[in-house]
Amino acid sequence: MQEPFDRLVRAMDEWCARSNHVQTVFGQIGDPKPGGYVPRNFECISRLSASEYAKRFAEADVIVSHAGMGSIITAMHHGKPILIMPRWAKLGEHRNDHQLATVRMLGDRPGIHVAEDETRLGPMLDRVLAEIGGARHAPIAALADSRFTDALRAFLTGQVPRT
Repeated sequence: MQEPFDRLVRAMDEWCARSNHVQTVFGQIGDPKPGGYVPRNFECISRLSASEYAKRFAEADVIVSHAGMGSIITAMHHGKPILIMPRWAKLGEHRNDHQLATVRMLGDRPGIHVAEDETRLGPMLDRVLAEIGGARHAPIAALADSRFTDALRAFLTGQVPRT
C-alpha cells in the first residue's frame, strides 16, 4: 500500500487554481491520512475499479503520477505522455528513494517528463500541455521483443545464446 502523496496532490491543486486550463483534471489520490491534503480545485477519488481506471486513462491527454513503474509502463503502453514526480523517503513518502533513480534513468525518454519536485510540477505540466497538441507517442508493445526474452532466458538458465 502506498503512502499518501500530498506534495503531488497539493501541487496539482495549486496548478488548477492558478492556471487557465481548459482540461478536465481528475485524480485517483488514494486515502489521505487524517489531516492529509484534500484538493479543492479538481475532482478526485481514492480508488477506482479496474474498468473505470482504464476508461479514465484512455480519456486522458496527459498522465500526472508519482514515479511508479506501473504508471509509467501503462502510459507508455497507451502512448500517453506522462509527467512524473518522485516520492522522497526523507519526507516519509516512500521507504527508499528508488523513484529518484527512476526519474534519472527514464526522464530523457520520449513521452516521459519529470518534475523533480513540487515547484517544478506546474511549469512542466504547462510545457507538456503546450507540446502535445493532440500528438501521441507510439505505444510500446505489450510483449517484449523475442531477442530480449531469448537472451534473458539464456542468461537465467546459464546457456550461451546462439548467434
